Amino acid sequence: MDDRVTELLEAAGHGNRSAFDELFPLVYDGLRGIARRKLAGERPGHTLSSTDLVHEAYRKLVHFERIEWKGRAHFLAVAAQAMRNILVDYAEKRRAKKRGGKERPLSDVVAVAGAPEADLLALHEAMKRLEAIDARQSRVIECRFFAGMSIEETAEALGLSPASVKRDWAMARAWLNRELTA
Repeated sequence: MDDRVTELLEAAGHGNRSAFDELFPLVYDGLRGIARRKLAGERPGHTLSSTDLVHEAYRKLVHFERIEWKGRAHFLAVAAQAMRNILVDYAEKRRAKKRGGKERPLSDVVAVAGAPEADLLALHEAMKRLEAIDARQSRVIECRFFAGMSIEETAEALGLSPASVKRDWAMARAWLNRELTA
């Protein structure tokens, strides 16, 4: 199945939009898992369901032009980043609607940063600062935390050794912890 996913991603990367139609059922479960993890720490009664988040992210991915997909793990890492951006946009719109109201905390940030509480927008801002300092560490956080990938899957998606991923993961978590608890 991974070979077929890779073939379809290669075709999609060369502009074949119908390849995405065939790809969707093959990656759907992985995308749903990412979406469930992303929504797990959101406020109760969040109006986006995991299905909505998967479909919205997939719509964004279909419009990527001429991307060189490096396989299933790379695709899922990019999908996790798209989902993060969708949730940040959603939170920003919600905050603007409430005119200064606070977003509820994202409790599962504790798993990444060790922070007692942080909201999605604070995490997003910290991730942007981390990306400016070390883009690779930011990608590792996206893969490990947001996409739920293992060390080995992250290494494959980013073209790194597992040892490099472990180092970046530890350093990025420590940096985020300091940023989010300051």
